[in-house]
Amino acid sequence: MLRSKIRYFSLIAVVVPLCLALAGCTSLVPRERLPLISGEACGEQVKVVTVPLPVIASSPNEGITAGALGAFLIHDRNNEIYSLLAPQINHNRNFGVTASLYGAVNPSRDHSLEFNIAQSQKVNYDYEAKYRDTSLQGGDLELNAFVGWFADGSSRFYGFQARTPVSQETNYTNREFVYNISATWFLGRHYYLELGHRFRNVSIHGGAVKNVPFIRDRFSNAEVPGLDGFTTHAPRISLIYSTLDSRPLATFGGYARITFEPTIKALGGTADYRHYEVEAKGYIPKGEDKRFISVFRIMYNQTLGDTDSTKVPFLEQSILGGETTLRGYGRNRFIDNSFLLLNLEERIRLFRWEIFNVVADWEIAPFVDLGAVMESFDKATSKNFEFNPGVGFRATVRPNIVGRVDLGIGRDGPAIYVGLGYPF
Repeated sequence: MLRSKIRYFSLIAVVVPLCLALAGCTSLVPRERLPLISGEACGEQVKVVTVPLPVIASSPNEGITAGALGAFLIHDRNNEIYSLLAPQINHNRNFGVTASLYGAVNPSRDHSLEFNIAQSQKVNYDYEAKYRDTSLQGGDLELNAFVGWFADGSSRFYGFQARTPVSQETNYTNREFVYNISATWFLGRHYYLELGHRFRNVSIHGGAVKNVPFIRDRFSNAEVPGLDGFTTHAPRISLIYSTLDSRPLATFGGYARITFEPTIKALGGTADYRHYEVEAKGYIPKGEDKRFISVFRIMYNQTLGDTDSTKVPFLEQSILGGETTLRGYGRNRFIDNSFLLLNLEERIRLFRWEIFNVVADWEIAPFVDLGAVMESFDKATSKNFEFNPGVGFRATVRPNIVGRVDLGIGRDGPAIYVGLGYPF
């Protein structure tokens, strides 16, 4: 999944319907005028739905962002979205003006490509691409690749362990080059084997939020490993069990995953340490039309070093907070050697609406997030857990587009996330 910086695009699916009704239009464009973003599946005359929209977004770390975007939805002969482009310009007081272009191309159900290009006046930039291919070996082999180069000047660090106070808040910029590749084989009877490799090179610089202390002014490298930068070279192996009816927009089934990922100094990593992760998810529909879907996820993660776990870079330890874990807090709010997380959500379809020949399901999703970081599982205590109630608003365009707004309430106050895709 692409980083949250492209999340503003998803407002095409969650801004009030009145904006769509007033601003959108549908046109037919000859296919030869749409190179790269159309194909034979689109026909000679390609339907393009154009939706100009305002952008208003907020997050705990970045603050308020405002601007405008134009969303172009290119359809195939089956009236499904073949590709999508969303140029955008916005303003944030910490980063100045940012220009960006998000794109997604789905030439078939077996192939997909996403990319994001973004450049801010101050500090931030984001260049990313993600590719997926499920056509190999008759569908029994799936390949995924992600590459990114970005800087985020809104990052925060509060210290290690649970219940870190807001008074310890610091800011920094993490500049990173990353790639993540994987191959997943279908073993039969819902079982899958995934082999992958993750590379990450990180450097730490002054942040863009000037009213928050710089991380190095409050913490030393001895206290916080990784402040001088670090490199991760991590092979990965996962065993997966899945009965989901659809991965991007699942409505029924179960999912379980066990992952082991060692970072190896001999391969070029900064230190030797290991990630262990267990995750289970379930989707329970109610009614023949699946209007109500109860969803849960439980997840445990542990990070161990060979000699001294405190030498593990702080951004490589077990982390909670953000749009996919504890939605009542900013990204990376809680850090320690382990975390335990439970997400409960009731996805309720309010109505199905066709706008400009695009069929969208509009949902409301009350949720509860419960999680804690800890030194190890046996040292978990009830006082360490964060309880985040909240509510989400989503719109889905099948087969694979989800736009969402999630409002969570945490101990630090409310947090609002606008994003693409379901949080889990």
